[in-house]
Amino acid sequence: MLLTSAAYFTFLAAVFFAYWLAARYRLGALAVVLFANYFFYARWDLAYLAIIPLASTCDFFIGQALHASTKPGLRRLLVALSIMLNIGLIASVKYLPVLPWVLPLALSFYGFQSLTYTIDIYRRDAKPAESYLAYLASASFFPTTVAGPITRLSTLWPQWSKREMLSAENGGKALFLIGLGLVKKLLIADFLAESLVNRVFDLPKLYSGAEVLAGAYGYALQLYYDFSGYTDIALGSALLLGITLPPNFNRPYAALNISDFWRRWHMSFSHWLRDYLYFSLPGLRSRWKVFAYVNLVITMMLGGLWHGAGWTFLVWGAWHGVGLAMHRGWQTLRGKRTPSPAPAARLARGLLTFHFVLIGWIFFRAANLDTARDILYQITSGTISFANITPAFMLVAIFAAAAHFVPKSWYDGGLRLYCQSPYYAQAAAIAAVIVAIRYAGGASAAPFIYSRF
Repeated sequence: MLLTSAAYFTFLAAVFFAYWLAARYRLGALAVVLFANYFFYARWDLAYLAIIPLASTCDFFIGQALHASTKPGLRRLLVALSIMLNIGLIASVKYLPVLPWVLPLALSFYGFQSLTYTIDIYRRDAKPAESYLAYLASASFFPTTVAGPITRLSTLWPQWSKREMLSAENGGKALFLIGLGLVKKLLIADFLAESLVNRVFDLPKLYSGAEVLAGAYGYALQLYYDFSGYTDIALGSALLLGITLPPNFNRPYAALNISDFWRRWHMSFSHWLRDYLYFSLPGLRSRWKVFAYVNLVITMMLGGLWHGAGWTFLVWGAWHGVGLAMHRGWQTLRGKRTPSPAPAARLARGLLTFHFVLIGWIFFRAANLDTARDILYQITSGTISFANITPAFMLVAIFAAAAHFVPKSWYDGGLRLYCQSPYYAQAAAIAAVIVAIRYAGGASAAPFIYSRF
């Protein structure tokens, strides 16, 4: 059930009304959410009805035992069991195609969220959930199932105790986010992919260097609008139930260095890598400062391998890891921060950072290293032809690039204006989005890119 489909929004509407009808009774509200979660999983495959409740139950009781135990050896064993369970779920779907089952939905985001629960309790950073039902509802919360954002369960399950009804402001914000997400996905990301990006990355040798470069730029925009579009729909869906999820993007292509980029791109994932992987690697407390740089590279390479067991993802991770290590080294050598750079310097830094990220995206998207090599060769070949670049593609790409750099104050102002508008004006705006998608969007919505991760 794709989050852009009519079936999903019918399902979301049913969950919305059922949840708020039962909201005065906490147990009833949790039962509605838990039923919705498992129904959502079952729409992908009935096997999830056995896998998810069993895995969630194991982590719940592991969390209880971790909190109660004071024996270091036993606590290490318990957290290791949780890690093996969740990493095993992720690996069995992603990396072991010889197994007798093929599940359509990866369990990465479920596994990462579950690990925040047990690891936080192991570190004494959080307490276990008091309610088994609240934990189950949080661990399998359907808006975050496909592609996050990765949410610390210790911040999610307490929200089910809220008694406040949905405010008009939050309801308007939820609809705004959902509408914005649909526009990003169906009118920008899918259009860019169908118009040029997919063809360029499938057969780069058939296109001129200028066309391949345009396809690479198009993919950078496609990936951002596809993934951030999903995040907007997920945040809006959760907010309709009174649940706040963490933000995941903050104009990442406006970053002035690679570290700044990772503070803006897929923020919940970069925070997870930092908090649960990087800080767990050995050597950080050593007097040998080289471990800080080596561990950055290792962390990003493992992050790359999470996306897929291929050389392209490993190269992508290593590319970013080396970039982060070099930037940290430069910051160390520079010492105190210099004053804010002049506008020209900011522009140069921004362009350099974007193109560094763009090279990484080529490996991320390419089917294999040979294809990535062909794309880079074509870009540097100097051949110029624009025969395969349509005016519509250029128009959408230029609009997408400009919209990405809209100041946050403008976005906040637009959101505030929408939320303060009468209900019929809000409904008219959503109807206009639906009409635009119906007549300007593609014949069918493609799956979200991160749904396969």
